[in-house]
Amino acid sequence: MRDSHDEVRAILAEYIQSNGLKNTRQRDVILETFLAASGHTTIEELLFAVQKVNKAVGYATVYRTLKLFVDAGIASERKFGDGQTQYEIAKVDEHHDHLICRKCGKIFEFEDDIIERQQEIIAAQFGLKLTHHRMTLWGEPVDGNSCC
Repeated sequence: MRDSHDEVRAILAEYIQSNGLKNTRQRDVILETFLAASGHTTIEELLFAVQKVNKAVGYATVYRTLKLFVDAGIASERKFGDGQTQYEIAKVDEHHDHLICRKCGKIFEFEDDIIERQQEIIAAQFGLKLTHHRMTLWGEPVDGNSCC
């Protein structure tokens, strides 16, 4: 069985080849750093981590490479309303939603079969078949609880 990161690498390699692009060492460093990141990452966070390995990689290179990753289907771009775009590894046939703490900005990923079924019911009520969606919920700590 292939490691999920191996699958991501294979998908990117196929995309690069089929689009007549060249693979570069900088792109490889960015990919490996992106795969090692946990959860969601911004361009700035990824750039900081990449520059620990290769100081020559600049912001524009990371930006263009993340766009390539999104176009290739190995990364998902997320905008949570805070003005920063975040990226996460796109996993084939996997879906999750997000809950964000308004106090500290921590992002929780969750799955809920009841919510997923209800969304399909709502779409059907409008004569549609749900093909994809993104749900982001925001909340605040309750009764002195803290996620931070």
